Amino acid sequence: MIEEEFIKNYLSKLAKNNKSAKNLNDDIFYDKKNKIAVSIDTYNEGVHFLNFDNPSLVIKKIIRSSISDLICKGVKPKYYFISASLKKKTLNNKLSKLLIKSLMEEQKKFNLKISGGDTVSGKFISFTIVSIGFANKIIERNNSKLNDDIYVTGNIGDSYIGLQLLKKKIKISNKISKDYFIKKYYIPDIPFKSINLIQKLSNSSIDVSDGLLIDLNKLINQQKLNYLIDIDKIPTSIQFKKFNKKNSYKLEKLLFHGDDYQTLFTAKRSYRRKILQKFKKMNQKISIIGKIIKSNKSNFLKIDKKIRKITNYQGYSHYL
Repeated sequence: MIEEEFIKNYLSKLAKNNKSAKNLNDDIFYDKKNKIAVSIDTYNEGVHFLNFDNPSLVIKKIIRSSISDLICKGVKPKYYFISASLKKKTLNNKLSKLLIKSLMEEQKKFNLKISGGDTVSGKFISFTIVSIGFANKIIERNNSKLNDDIYVTGNIGDSYIGLQLLKKKIKISNKISKDYFIKKYYIPDIPFKSINLIQKLSNSSIDVSDGLLIDLNKLINQQKLNYLIDIDKIPTSIQFKKFNKKNSYKLEKLLFHGDDYQTLFTAKRSYRRKILQKFKKMNQKISIIGKIIKSNKSNFLKIDKKIRKITNYQGYSHYL
């Protein structure tokens, strides 16, 4: 049973009288009356991060991926709680100093305040993060409109290449390129500066954590709408383009892998010029990658100028 089925078939029934829970079909809890937004995520070694060999980087990864849930909703994160399960032999003064240093750096960068948590010893390493922010409104899923432009911030795929390097499934001889991709796996460039624009100009939004197409499906999973994505419009980094000249990675493969933590959103076509100008002004990369359509339950990719129906979806799984 996949995560979405468990939530839909079982947990959502418990939340049917709680409007703030959004039927457990969104990234966060939002109490409109008190204007408070809450997200919670658990990260297990071997599933959400490869190993704990680089603890200072792992802690940055989980903080950024957690607040990404708020950022994509147009909410500025303010407080966080962290709970950790660590092996007894793992926790020592050296590790503690590394973790605190990383947390302090993330707090300073994103103006966060730690507000509590818990630590226990266990047989495996696991973290749970609760992130809290305040906003007059949030941008929800399932509010896309027909003919909306589909946008994504930043680049797609760098984190996936970094993970493949760490798993030793691919090799890159150039140390600068290798270090770049591994860094992107651990420290994603979350679009923190875009929060206000997302809230003002988008119709619906989600972060790219499980794979761009997988998350796009979630974005409209309760609407009778579909999408058309132009593969040539998928944004990739200069480093990926250089890497791909030698490796010929199919771009469509990147659409099914997560950990990018960019914001995926839809907006009115009439807002296109304003959105592109505003993002350019703040020096935040933004790309229009497709549009919302209505096509009898089918989604499509444009590849080599040909429109192809998407028949197979396989993204990141939290139950690996």
